[in-house]
Amino acid sequence: MKIASVTSPNRGGTDQLLSDVAGRLHEQGVPLAGIVKDVGYASGFENGCDMKVRVLPCGPVIKITQELGAGSDACRLDPGAIAQAVATVEQGAFHDADLFILNKFGPEEAVGRGFCAAIGTALERDIPVLVGLSEANKAAFDAFSGGLATALAPQPDAILAWFREAGR
Repeated sequence: MKIASVTSPNRGGTDQLLSDVAGRLHEQGVPLAGIVKDVGYASGFENGCDMKVRVLPCGPVIKITQELGAGSDACRLDPGAIAQAVATVEQGAFHDADLFILNKFGPEEAVGRGFCAAIGTALERDIPVLVGLSEANKAAFDAFSGGLATALAPQPDAILAWFREAGR
């Protein structure tokens, strides 16, 4: 199984890293599928819980959080927008991809929703899968991947080396 995860110790580091790697691979002509965080979008919330993602390889950009009003501390993820992002990925360049990137194995994936089926489809088609991972969802990801995922150093060269090896 060709699946790997990456976690940066820096806040927002995983998002920036995956976005940068996707950009480099796209410039090299590597067919990509999945999503990365739109790192140019400034969150309206101090905790950064307001997000847009870019469907690979070239868009669209989809806002995956919802406005809940001032003072709300509930999860802002918008399941409908996530479903839209999943459908857009599955209907796009997904079938010709050499790499599937998911910006974050998050709360939706931790309970078996979100991009879980798309990850499974990529793996069935022998497309390597790279996911961003936080400590909060590590146990769920380990269960999902059966403990078979490779944990990569949060460095572009480590990710690109894994991709070159996985693509063989």
